[in-house]
This record gives sequence, structure tokens and C-alpha cells, in this order.
Amino acid sequence: MSTQIILPRILQVGEGASQEAGNILNSLGCKRPLIVTDKMMVELGYVGRLQASLEAASIPADIFDNTVPEPTVSSIQEGVDKVRDGNYDSIVAIGGGSPIDSAKAIAILGKYGGVMQDYKFPRVVNEPGLPIIAIPTTAGTGSECTKVTIITDETTDEKMLCVGIGFMPTAALVDYELTLSLPPRTTADTGIDALTHAMEAYVSKKASLYSDSQAIAAMKLLAPNLRTAFHNGSDRKAREKMMLGATLAGIAFSNASVALVHGMSRPIGAFYHVPHGLSNAMLLPTVTEYSIPAAPERYADCARAMGVAGAEDSDDLANRKLMDELYAINQELQVPTPAEFGIDPEHFFNNLGLMAEQALASGSPGNNPRVPSADEIIQIYSKLW
Repeated sequence: MSTQIILPRILQVGEGASQEAGNILNSLGCKRPLIVTDKMMVELGYVGRLQASLEAASIPADIFDNTVPEPTVSSIQEGVDKVRDGNYDSIVAIGGGSPIDSAKAIAILGKYGGVMQDYKFPRVVNEPGLPIIAIPTTAGTGSECTKVTIITDETTDEKMLCVGIGFMPTAALVDYELTLSLPPRTTADTGIDALTHAMEAYVSKKASLYSDSQAIAAMKLLAPNLRTAFHNGSDRKAREKMMLGATLAGIAFSNASVALVHGMSRPIGAFYHVPHGLSNAMLLPTVTEYSIPAAPERYADCARAMGVAGAEDSDDLANRKLMDELYAINQELQVPTPAEFGIDPEHFFNNLGLMAEQALASGSPGNNPRVPSADEIIQIYSKLW
């Protein structure tokens, strides 16, 4: 059986890659881009440098900088309106996963109209939106090379999964220098998010030989450098490996899908405004422990790729070492429990049924090696507390 692999048309990887945006837009015949970003990227000077590089290529660019963390239907609407009224032919998205996810939604809605709810899964969006040049500034979401965007419907607190070739950026400029200023908390959350992507892609029921190769390579880059990047953000070698690892993990899960961690993560983010990477980090050890019995060989491979188990270790020993490592990473990188994050316990426990329902409805738990019932998801959420 063959596997279809969807990738950006152009991947520019390495130091200074972000400065190639103008050349790439020219090669695509795009002359009027809209920069989609957030206020922090403007304050840090990244957007100014991007504008200057575009102007050097004779490309003027307007800015939409009102994207928000964990984008919502209402937060992207201003950008959609700007695209509809502005005669733009492309979008340059710079920032973490949220600006890039916002740009994907804006590129589709700005071209075709409708509302975001029209495009959520199980609909598959294969219509091409405006071309997107994605420039990530975190080593985490991998959104620069995925055919996925997540937009929250604030009227229902549902994190809508939107998938299809239409959401795949045309080009991804993967420049690790843009991550050197990331604070430790963001480094930790996005880094564990990337590790989760790689692990879930590898154990997913939709995994293929191609996605396996990307996932294993990602784990080899991410796991040994996560602590270094957290404790010493100026370590360029660690940052470079984390950045490439996150992109490879994005390629892996975009082509193999994510699984139970992501399915359970979305309701936590939607209801309690926990950043996506952080909610994944909260869940990864507990969900892995639940899932190992259904795929011990695959999880043992993860342990070996991460460097925490050797080739001589049995699968059982490798998986015990994997669990020790996942709990140790969360402790060292100060990942809070839901209680420590400040979530109201009464609301959390009264909401478990609805959260389990939404997790299953996302489809991601169905890719897990061990597919849970709603009651089992409730038990995992309870244990997570």
C-alpha cells in the first residue's frame, strides 16, 4: 500500500533562512504579501528585520499583528477582513504556532469566505488558499510544515481541528537564530510539544516507513538537547538541533497523525486556556504509561532513539527507562500539574465527561495504539490531576 506525503514546496533550513523570504516570494511571483504575526514579534524586532529584507527584494508588506495565543474564531476575523479588502497575493507568517495557525486560517477564509466552522474536521480542505511563507520562531509546533490548523470556537470552547493540503504552507523558512531569545518556559513547553509530535507520529496507527524515519530522526535531535536549550538558551548547537527536530517532528505527525495526547490536550487548552505545548507536556507521561502495553516495541524504539535506552536493553527495560525519563523531564523543566497551573478542581472534575467526549470527537484518540473509551479518558484525566 502506498502512502501520500504532503510537504511544503520549499524548505529553507539553517542560520539566516528567514532572510530568504523576499527571494522566495519573487520566485513564486508574489508581490503583495501580508505579514501575519503578533505584538511580541514586532517588539523583538523580528518583523522589522523581515520587512527590511522584503523591501530589499522590492516587496512592500503590510502587517497584521493582532494574532493571539491559542487563536479563536474572533481573533482571526480582523485578519480575514484585511485580506478580503486588501488585494494581497500571499501571506508571510512569522512567530510561534499561533501566528502560523492563524495565517493558515486567514489564507483559506480570506480567499474562499465562510466561517471557520465550515472547514473543521471531518471536512478535508484541499482547496489551495493564499500561498503562505511560514517562519517559525519556536522549536515546537512544527506548524510550518503541517497540513493542520487548530482554531478555537469560543462559543462552545471547542478546539476545532482543521486539516487538508489547503493548510500546508508553500514554503517554510526554518531559522534557529530566531529561537535564541526564547525564555525557558516557552522553550520547555514547545520542546516537549515537539517530542510529543515525534512520539505520537511513531506509535500512530497511521504511521508509515516515511513518517517513522522523520519521527526517529526528530527524537534523536530533540531529547538530548531539550534540557540544554532550557537551561542555556544561548547554546546555538542545541537550538539548531531543537529547531530541525521540531520541523522533522511536524513532518512526521502531519503525515502520520497525532494520537491520544493531542486528543486529550485540546479540551484542556480550550476550557482552561493552558498553552497547547504545556497541556501536551502535562499529559505525555500519563498517556504514554497507559499506551505502552498496546505497542511495547514501538515505545521501546522511542526510548532508544531518545538515548535513554540501549540496543541491548529489552523492550520492557527500555520502556521503564522511557517512563522514568518522561517524568524526569517534566520535573526538571517544571511542568505543572493541572492543579499547580491553577485550574479550579470542582470545574475540572465536573467537566471530565464533556472533555472526554470532545477528545474522542477530535479523532486523534482513534490513532492511538490503545484506543480508550470515554470512561478510560476520564480516568486518565483524573490521574493527571
